[in-house]
Amino acid sequence: MKLIYSGKTKDFTPELEDKITVKLGRLSRLIEQRGEREIHLTHQVERHLHKIEITMNFYDHSLVGEGSDPEVATAVSCAIEKLEKQLVRIRERWRDTHRDAKSVRSGKESWEESETQPAGPVVRTPEMAIGTNGRKPKIFRVNYTEDRKPMTLEEAVLEIGNDLDYYVYRDSEHNCLAVLVRRTDGNFDLIQS
Repeated sequence: MKLIYSGKTKDFTPELEDKITVKLGRLSRLIEQRGEREIHLTHQVERHLHKIEITMNFYDHSLVGEGSDPEVATAVSCAIEKLEKQLVRIRERWRDTHRDAKSVRSGKESWEESETQPAGPVVRTPEMAIGTNGRKPKIFRVNYTEDRKPMTLEEAVLEIGNDLDYYVYRDSEHNCLAVLVRRTDGNFDLIQS
């Protein structure tokens, strides 16, 4: 990592420069080492405030961390922290948008397991919607014409029983998708598409 100083560099002592290189060395661990990176550190003094601006390029993003404080070391630390937050955010965004083979493979296995289960509805809790690894769950399209026959309203009422709050089925009389929802007073609402 190549560090380029500009501005009022006489305030940088060798100890401070060593601290800066150590802190920026920690940032270099977050960056994939594909070639040597350049980091520009600009120092200005305005009204007894040291203004530090650290600029670096990460792929097609230009990252800028700014810090100002009466002490040079604190201003540099603030600028490096802001730079690190930007770098972490860009890496997480990149990681979330790219697919990895393990999650695709595990998604297919869970789909095969769900095909062997009965055709009734599954009541999900909010914890199940987020997933165990913090990622958004995948949505699989279900073919309702395959191995499922249409039902009448009476059959759907029998299926909902006492333990389910809603039931989705294909109505045989109207040949449309219908949702039977249990109300708080014990009666049912029927929604048809």
